[in-house]
This record gives sequence, structure tokens and C-alpha cells, in this order.
Amino acid sequence: MVMEQEMTELLSLDQSKKMEDSGKQTSPSPSSHSSPIPIKSRKKGGLITMPFIIANEALEKVGSYGVLPNMTFYLMRDYRLGVTSAQNLLFFWSAATNFLPLVGAFVADSYLGRFLAIGLGSIFSFLGTFVLWLTAMIPKARPPPCNQPGQACKSTTPSQFMLLVFSFMLMSIGAGGIRPCSLAFGANQVDRGDNPNRVKVLETFFAWYYTSSIVSVLIALTGIVYLQDRLGWKIGFGVPTILMFLSAVFFFLASPFYIKQKVRTNLFGSFVQVIVAACKNRKLPYPNQNSDYHHKNGSGPQVPTEKLRFLNKACIVKSPEDVKPNGVAANPWNLCTVEQVEELKAVIRIIPLWSTGIMLSINLSQSSFPLLQAQSMNRHLTKGFQIPAGSFGMFLMIALTIWVFLYDRVMLPLASKIKGRPVRLKPIVRMGLGIVVSSISMLVAGIVEHIRRKRAINQGLLNNSQGLVEMSAMWLIIPNSLNGIAEAFTAIGSTEFFYCELPKSMSSLASALFGLGMAVANLLASVILSAVDKYTRGEGKESWITSDINKGHYEYYYWLLAVLTAFNLLYFLVCSWAYGPSAEIDITERMMEASDDDGDDLLPQQNISTPGLKSH
Repeated sequence: MVMEQEMTELLSLDQSKKMEDSGKQTSPSPSSHSSPIPIKSRKKGGLITMPFIIANEALEKVGSYGVLPNMTFYLMRDYRLGVTSAQNLLFFWSAATNFLPLVGAFVADSYLGRFLAIGLGSIFSFLGTFVLWLTAMIPKARPPPCNQPGQACKSTTPSQFMLLVFSFMLMSIGAGGIRPCSLAFGANQVDRGDNPNRVKVLETFFAWYYTSSIVSVLIALTGIVYLQDRLGWKIGFGVPTILMFLSAVFFFLASPFYIKQKVRTNLFGSFVQVIVAACKNRKLPYPNQNSDYHHKNGSGPQVPTEKLRFLNKACIVKSPEDVKPNGVAANPWNLCTVEQVEELKAVIRIIPLWSTGIMLSINLSQSSFPLLQAQSMNRHLTKGFQIPAGSFGMFLMIALTIWVFLYDRVMLPLASKIKGRPVRLKPIVRMGLGIVVSSISMLVAGIVEHIRRKRAINQGLLNNSQGLVEMSAMWLIIPNSLNGIAEAFTAIGSTEFFYCELPKSMSSLASALFGLGMAVANLLASVILSAVDKYTRGEGKESWITSDINKGHYEYYYWLLAVLTAFNLLYFLVCSWAYGPSAEIDITERMMEASDDDGDDLLPQQNISTPGLKSH
């Protein structure tokens, strides 16, 4: 699922452009940063590392996103999988790719550090694309050609299938190392407290980073896909393999110049400590005095909130021996701070609203069906050039980018000028609007498919799924554009909502929630797809989502998703009502405060998704 993360990046880009103004209004004092950096460390980092980090990220994106758009064709034609099996495999691959960055962030923060995480991730990504390229190069790595009349086609053997899955696993592991660390690691190199131009340098880095990211994805969706269509899989997978190799090389070339931060405790470990301590102390009575609650050293006496009260027992001081003379708990698994408890409560509170975005991610993860639709339609722009079927996902990104620009730079300033005061939609309102637009996009996608299938039958193509329907594939731009607008509303709105509602010490978790949401969406999408295939199939009757696009009813499947999204809107309204008023906090100030107070580990994390490839 491609977009969720690109949305987070676009949001951060927009906020980083506003940081300079924020910096002009409030100059950070020396005391707001940690102790001065030793003279020796000042020789490391800086803008000299920026080209290497950006090249690593850009080449990795072109390579990884370049293999996905046409993967359905590769699985169906070369491995003889049905469309349901192929899409389910892609769902599982995408779920792993979206979930492992959470694991990678934990391992990087607690054990390896970001440098090693990115380095190992780059190596694994290269090995994954290399193994995938081998499946195209070695004839015995996939079933033999099925072009002999009268002979039964051989199916994929377990060893051939496992080699393919192994390549997917390696690429997912690589993504788990690179994606949660790349942006923050790059910011580490230029975000130094002793630099008076800190905000401006960060702005330059973010601008170049995000620009290269968007350009890279567009190259993947056009150039790499075109190579696969025209020159075959050997070249189409070989080029991404070379790019992945160059990505790793560029990253390691600048190793002597990098600032390599020490590992530190991960936030997820703190959550587990609160749960364990609350369970251990479950029989303790609630204290009457504020001083009986353990709080962070130097913060002063605090009392936990009454919501989710059972967790408060994690911070009850049973005896003076539980706290060391320096104010730290003797055993963090028996006693936690009030701040730790409130952080976990904040996460639990937003989970229902977070879950409302899963349905939108399911809609955006339907990559195989638009691909088959585009393949059966007229894709010519001119007599001599036609858009590759796998490239239509780029219209989602284009629509998203244009909408973000118009909304932020045209609509809001114009509305503010008319009203005579600053005007902005609350994040939770934008999340709801995104769900509405997503439902409309599925409705429109079904209408387009209904018309396409009707024309195919009228042309006598009911039994010929390879025939070309006399209908322009440009009609597919409409649902793609609506998907882009839906994601612009929901992804950016939810990111801002999480940043505002979570404590500033948990800013990095706001982006991490996207990866988890997309992983869950991929798994649920597989469940829905399998259920539809099973219950709409009958004796002598094709399922709605059969591989023969003209015999199936893809429009019914799209309309089912539209109905589920409409029910999800009702669920969202209930959740937003139950949550109550949301905080009104400037997200830019929150990000800068988090960076100042807690260091580099709270810089925006990356969890990028790419247009039309949201499942990845």
C-alpha cells in the first residue's frame, strides 16, 4: 500500500517548510539542547552526507517500487497463479513489508543503531531483488512454458514457489531496516544543536529528500514498468537489482562521515513495562496521596488520570525502597512513572479512530484488478505510444500531490482571506472526508468496470479475456484520482491528529501507526478477497473475481468495498463522538519541541507508501 507513507512524508515536507517561520518567531536557546557536541564529532555529519543518504533512499525506492506494479502479471503468466491467489500473495508480502519497519525501528533504537539498520536493510533489499531476478533468469526456477497444444500445463513446484517467496521475504526485511530509519538518520547528520542555521538546514534536507522520493516513485511507476513491458522480466528485474546494489554502495561510501548515534530505550518496551507492572500490582489499593505515585525525576508530583484506571497501579510506590536516591525506579518492571502510564493510555484511546483508516487502506491495496482492467482497455495516447498498464498508479500520486498543493496553498489562504481569520479543517474532519471520498472512488470504479464489461460482451469478448475493449483506459484516471484525494485527506489528517493527541515524547509513534495500519489492512483485504471468491463461486458459475475479467463481476466487488466503506464511515462517526474534543496544537511546534526535548529519535519516521502500490 503505497500512499500511506508518502502522505506522512508530504505532511512532514509541508511542516518543514513552515519551520523557518516558526524558528524566526522563537529562537531556540542553548539551554534547550543537550550538552555541547565535542569538537571531534563536529567533523562528522553535515551537508556532505546528504547526497549519499538521498541517493541510497532514491535508488532503493526506484528498485523496490519498480518490481511491484507488474508483479500480478508475472505471477499469473509465469507462475500460473489465479488472480485471487496472486493478489493474496501480494497482500501477504505487503503486510510483511508494512509491519517489519516497526520491528526494524525497535531493533535500530534498542540494539543496532540506525546506521547498521539501514546498511543491513540495503544489503537484504539487494539480495531480495537479486533472487527475484534469478527467478527470471533461470528457466528451472519457474514452471516451463505452456505453449504445447494438447499438453497439460505444469504447475509451480513447492521449491519454485518457495524461492519466489524467499525473494519477497528478503525485500521485506530490507524495507524493515531502511524505511523507519532513513529520514531520521539523515536528519541526524544536519540537525545539530550548535548550528545557528539548524532550521534552515533541516528544511533544505527535507525538501531534497521528499522531492527525490516523489521523483523516484514516478520513475519506478513509469520507466521500470515500461522496461518490463517492452524488454521482459530479465531486464525489468535486472535494472532494479543494479539500482539496489548502487543504493547500498552509495550508503556505505560515506560511512566515515556519518554521525552514528548510540542506541537508546525504545518506546514499545516502556508500554510492556507498564502492562507488566500493572498486572503485578493489581491487588494494591489506590493511594490517597499524590506522593504515592512515582513520577519522572524533576517533573514534580503528578496524579494519573482516572481513565483506564487499572493501569494506574503500575506507578504506585509500595515502599521507599522501590525508588533509588536519584529518583529512578529500582526495578522498572515493578514500578513505572505516571508519564509512562499516561503515554500508554493515550495510545489506547486513539486505537478506535486509528482503526477507521484501515478500510481506506484496503481500498487502496486493490492493485491486481485495476491492472487487469487497464490491460484490457485502449491505453494509447498516440498511435505509437501507450501507457503501460502498471503505470496508472502514478495518477493517484499526481492527484494527491496536486490536491495537497491546492488545499494548502490556494484553498486555505483564500478561505482565510474571505473570513478575515485563519481557517483550517480539523484533522478529524479531514479523516472523515477521506473516508467519504474513498467510498465514492470505489463506487466510481465499479461503474467504470460495469461499462467496460458491458462493452466487452457487446464486442463478443465474453470468452476472450485477452481481447482489447473499445474503451479508453483514461477512464481509470477518475477512480485513481479520487483515491489520491481520499488519501490526502485521511493520511495527512490522521498523521496530524496523532501528532496532536499523543504526548510529544511519542511523536515518532505517529508515523509508526501507519505501517501497522497498512499491515492489518493487507491481511483483512486478503480475508475479504478469499471470502468473496469462495461465496460467489458456484457449480458452473464463475466467482466475481475470476481470472477471466470478462466472465467475472469486478464491479460487484468494488461496490461491496464501497458499501463496507460506508459502514466504516458510521463507525468513524461513533468513534469520533466517543473520543470527544481533540487537541488544538500546532503540529510544527510539536515536532520541534519533541526534537529539542528528546533528541533525534523523535524526528518524523518514514513509512512510505506509493501510489497505486499502497499494499507495498
